[in-house]
This record gives sequence, C-alpha cells and structure tokens, in this order.
Amino acid sequence: MNIPPAVLLVLAILSEVIATTALKATDGFTRIGPTVLMLGGYITAFYLLSLVLKEIPVGIAYAVWSGIGIVLITLVAYVVYRQELDIPAFAGIILILAGVLVINLFSKSVVH
Repeated sequence: MNIPPAVLLVLAILSEVIATTALKATDGFTRIGPTVLMLGGYITAFYLLSLVLKEIPVGIAYAVWSGIGIVLITLVAYVVYRQELDIPAFAGIILILAGVLVINLFSKSVVH
C-alpha cells in the first residue's frame, strides 16, 4: 500500500490529537479506558510519523505536526473541556496556522 506522506502525516496528527485528548481524560492514569486509548493513539501517531520521515525532512514534518496539533488540541479543549481562549490565544493560533501555510505553500523542502 503506497499512501502519500501528506496523508500519513494527517493521520499521525489526528492520532496524536486523539491521544492527547484522552490523556486529559485519564485523570492521572486512574481511568483505564482513556489510558488505553491514549497509549494506542500515541503508538499509532509515532509509527505513522516514522513512515512520514522516510520522505519528508524531519524539521518540516515536525513543524507541521506540532503546529496543526497545537491548533487542533486547543480547539478540542475549547469545545470538549470548555477551556476559555482569549484574544492573544486566538492570535497565536492564527500565527501558527500562518506558519504551517507558509511552509506548505512556499517551502521547497516540502514533498508535494
């Protein structure tokens, strides 16, 4: 199966977001269901990221991974856990998204 690295990266990011969301729900590893989901999510995420790194430079892959992951986790925290975001938080999210877009649209380091 020949899955494009960009698709693998998206799947890795989504797995990491699921794992981090479950990490909050583990309540300090006292709840087994969320703990198992968290472990599976992180294992999946890092496995997929390892496949991505065969074709995308580590710096670029990690910048996209962390940038999109931060944005998604922040949005999940806002929606699921009702964590408030102020104007600087929204501004930071916009800047992170802008950085990811610049990397993907203009960098010659990214595999298109």
